[in-house]
Amino acid sequence: MKEQPNVEEAGVKTASFEGRLQLQDFMHCPAVASPSPSPGPSTSLSPIHRSPRLIRASSSQAYQSYPIPSSSSGPSPLQRKPSSSSTSTPLAASASPSTSSKKRKRNTSGYAPPSTYAHLPGLTDSLGPNLLILFVGLNPGIRTAQTGHAYAHPSNLFWKLLHSSRITDRLVPASLDSTLPVRYSLGLTNIVARPTRNGGELRPAELDAGFAALEDKVRRCRPEVVCLVGKSIWESVVRVRRGRALGKGAFSYGWQDEAENIGAPIPDEGAGGDGGGGWSGARVFVSSSTSGLAATLSPAEKEKIWRELGDWCVKRRAERAERAAEAGPESSLGIERVEPE
Repeated sequence: MKEQPNVEEAGVKTASFEGRLQLQDFMHCPAVASPSPSPGPSTSLSPIHRSPRLIRASSSQAYQSYPIPSSSSGPSPLQRKPSSSSTSTPLAASASPSTSSKKRKRNTSGYAPPSTYAHLPGLTDSLGPNLLILFVGLNPGIRTAQTGHAYAHPSNLFWKLLHSSRITDRLVPASLDSTLPVRYSLGLTNIVARPTRNGGELRPAELDAGFAALEDKVRRCRPEVVCLVGKSIWESVVRVRRGRALGKGAFSYGWQDEAENIGAPIPDEGAGGDGGGGWSGARVFVSSSTSGLAATLSPAEKEKIWRELGDWCVKRRAERAERAAEAGPESSLGIERVEPE
């Protein structure tokens, strides 16, 4: 080892590291022969003894001298450009509005004047004497007016409910509606005569005006029961009789009080009697609407309401048949059966 001169004896200061910096000792250059740096301890000075300035300089030189390896899979993360998907417009802004997201508004019809359906014919009532039940509908629908038969639309449940409630012993087609008075002692009429697509195209005043004509029909036919097919018809009866709308919670389907009978004879002022021979009008039964558009009640609830009327009809028909048998063949109380054509 070379002997160093005595600094104190010379009287001068000498530079460390033999007068110059050994930068190669501070640079990081991996060995060419080895694919990876040796895990062993470094022979250079520990970083804690390095000057920060020298560390920055050596790191910059090492980075510039070390080439970036090429890759067949594409540019390195440092050279990779943003993809087109990252610079595309947001989905909410670029996508066109979907038509399925728009809620479809239900077509609700308003009032339709009589001229709207003036081209459609009216419907003939099916009436007769000694009726058990007179069914009163709201007004004829379009299909009913076109065919000339009551409740003719396929979605209408009138004929099905008539059969399931045992008011008729078979499913009667709409085309045989005119035979109901003779075959089953049943009658058909409406409180409003003009046809519309649905009840929403009528004004309440039209229903109220039709009540007087309805009572006249009931007085002539004298049915035992008047069945109002739908709550709205009963609401009209209440408006006409009481001069006010039906109160909340004041309605229930089925039999109404006998004080509400329809068609009671007008008293004969000259004779002082009732002019009806003891007949006090027809009992009122309010059934559910049979229209396919009426979805307030479930099918089971409608069946229950109609079954109540059907039970009465079966019982009353049996009583009539018994009385007719006792009175003899000339009695008009029996029901003449007409077989389907």
